[in-house]
Amino acid sequence: MEITIDSVIDALKYVDDPDLKKDLVTLGMIKDVAVDGKNVSFTVVLTTPACPMKDMIHNACVNAIKFYVDKEAIVNITMTSNVTSTRSTDNSTLSKIKNIIAVASGKGGVGKSTVSANLAVALAKQGAKVGLVDADIYGPSQTIMFDVQNDMPAKSEFDGKPKMAPVESYGVKLNSVGFLAGPDQVIALRGPMASKALTQLFMDTNWGELDYLIIDLPPGTGDIQITLCSTIPITGAVVVSTPQAVALADARKGIALFKLPALNVPVLGIVENMAYFTPEELPENKYYIFGKDGAKNLAEEMNLPLLGQIPLVQSIRESGDIGRPAVLQETTPQALAFREMAQNIAQQVAILNANKMKESVTS
Repeated sequence: MEITIDSVIDALKYVDDPDLKKDLVTLGMIKDVAVDGKNVSFTVVLTTPACPMKDMIHNACVNAIKFYVDKEAIVNITMTSNVTSTRSTDNSTLSKIKNIIAVASGKGGVGKSTVSANLAVALAKQGAKVGLVDADIYGPSQTIMFDVQNDMPAKSEFDGKPKMAPVESYGVKLNSVGFLAGPDQVIALRGPMASKALTQLFMDTNWGELDYLIIDLPPGTGDIQITLCSTIPITGAVVVSTPQAVALADARKGIALFKLPALNVPVLGIVENMAYFTPEELPENKYYIFGKDGAKNLAEEMNLPLLGQIPLVQSIRESGDIGRPAVLQETTPQALAFREMAQNIAQQVAILNANKMKESVTS
């Protein structure tokens, strides 16, 4: 039987995106279909380069062509991506940023900055354009984690006005309040002044085109968090917690903050950090030092996705101290955990955007 472009497109209508619950053709994810005898080629445009279902979608497309068109077809698929966004455009330096993700915690010491750094690098490694704002004004640490303590933002220009150009490291565009003060200097600002300084950090940086801008928020639920969430168009928030009851109580408050009607920031899910301890010499062993599945149980209770469970491993701390995020280790259990977490977060952003677009069409 002769293979035609129409028969290929008809076959691909049987392949659904697992998250968006519609077929790839209807979603406009199939491009550049070409047929040459038994050779079939086309491009699948995913909603994020970090799509965790990439291999599943690829295999489903191949199987659909062989089942509905020709079992002897030679299928060549190019997998690419176009990160979705529902942000309205404006004239600010944030205008070309598709998604802004806030990483928050109810309390300090749960590894929020480590999660933020590894999330940014993981997304960049998978092909996304990524930026990171270190908004933890009283304890900035991203300059250390990205090994750029001695760097400074360069001069730039946006719309004829002077701006800062972010520092780049590991494929991530970075700006931090840590660049504004030396290692021995304290940033002594009261709440309103601190909030104003951080808002300027966003607006006075020429970010360019980004798929994701990650915000490493300060811990807590105070004035800075409220101001940023009110003035910055945040796509969604990720809440980081460790498994013990004290941290979970504060994580609840962090989630409640985003759900306030005045803010109404969607919570993408919860990351459980320090979920278990694994000694380097016994990589298969798990010791639940802070309790088992605390954040997992909280996620189930609050009907939120559990985005990842990150182990307590010495090399994660060492990697942060030397300015080389652990996800760069590629194949270690901790690197794989961070990569899976990043894929899950990107997946939740894509689902959120798809639902928003669906609502705008039906309303």
